[in-house]
Amino acid sequence: MHTMTLPAPIVKYFASEHNPEALAQCFKADAILKDDGHSYEGVEAITAFLAAASVKYNATTVPFDMKDDDSFHVVLAKVTGNFPGSPANLSYRFGLDRGLIDSLEINV
Repeated sequence: MHTMTLPAPIVKYFASEHNPEALAQCFKADAILKDDGHSYEGVEAITAFLAAASVKYNATTVPFDMKDDDSFHVVLAKVTGNFPGSPANLSYRFGLDRGLIDSLEINV
């Protein structure tokens, strides 16, 4: 395995996965998150969704690879928690703008 150097906003996102207040500081005000067929627009909607998911699944996320795809950073991570199929490898496709997350799409 190689050493990854993740951009600062992505490092902060993963470090804040169980802290909604810290997660809110990772996103632009008009950011969009897509996960499991749903879209969440704006910091309030995104952090509410992530906080509810944190309580429900108590998941721990460990990034293990990253690649650049056009202007996006795609991070592969092992997610372990209280959900069917745990652990699972998920793909996090981050769009960054001025040091904040502008868009995030999470896929299996």
